[in-house]
Amino acid sequence: MRFMGDFLKNINWKHVLIMCIGNVFAGMGIGIFKLAGLGTDPFSGMNMAVADMIGMAYGNFQLIVNIVLLIIEIVFGRRFLGIGTVVNAVCLAYITTFFYNIYTGVFGLELVTLPVRLVALCVGVVICCLGLSMYQMPDEGVAPYDSLSLIMTERWPKIPYFWHRMSNDVLCALICYLTGGVVGIGTLVTAFGLGPVIHFFNRVFTGKLLAWVDGCGMWLVRLFFVKGTPHGLAFQNGRYDPQPEA
Repeated sequence: MRFMGDFLKNINWKHVLIMCIGNVFAGMGIGIFKLAGLGTDPFSGMNMAVADMIGMAYGNFQLIVNIVLLIIEIVFGRRFLGIGTVVNAVCLAYITTFFYNIYTGVFGLELVTLPVRLVALCVGVVICCLGLSMYQMPDEGVAPYDSLSLIMTERWPKIPYFWHRMSNDVLCALICYLTGGVVGIGTLVTAFGLGPVIHFFNRVFTGKLLAWVDGCGMWLVRLFFVKGTPHGLAFQNGRYDPQPEA
């Protein structure tokens, strides 16, 4: 109980909130990829295809796969674990399904022509990259699938991370194709093209957002206390410390 209390006390809940919002945006974007029908990221595409083939809900199947990958992460990559690991593993596929059902069931969207589907793919890239930026930058844990490439890089350091990640993505894309899933331009875009867009959002939005939320507490302290420091306290090193008696 004491360990759990210390763990919860050390959590930056503002970062956790941003991470959770990021997963919502990521799920929204993946739902648009699925709606566009041009292929989605290899891992999601594999899980969608296999789930459809065996008649299981996408969210349930991806949860099972993530549990297996989570066990690997716990055994070999414990330092990559965090609240974000659990949120992504459990919630992302259900968030994706939720938004996809809204697109098709509530709004009745059905994209037919290729130009419209390409536009939808581009919109999905922007939304998904914003979400991934907000999910990754708070550093609240690595998703089980993402941790797999990091673990492989640590165990076989002579092979660059790029090739570990590529081998995993190619395997997922192959399984997706063999099980009747869509492997197309969307698969290539999500495998190779998300990095620069995520970096853009890291620089122009998420980094500034994190700096702002981290500075909010200090701003309030300065607003209420700096002009008149509470008796017995000294403002030092970004916090109030007991002031030694004269």
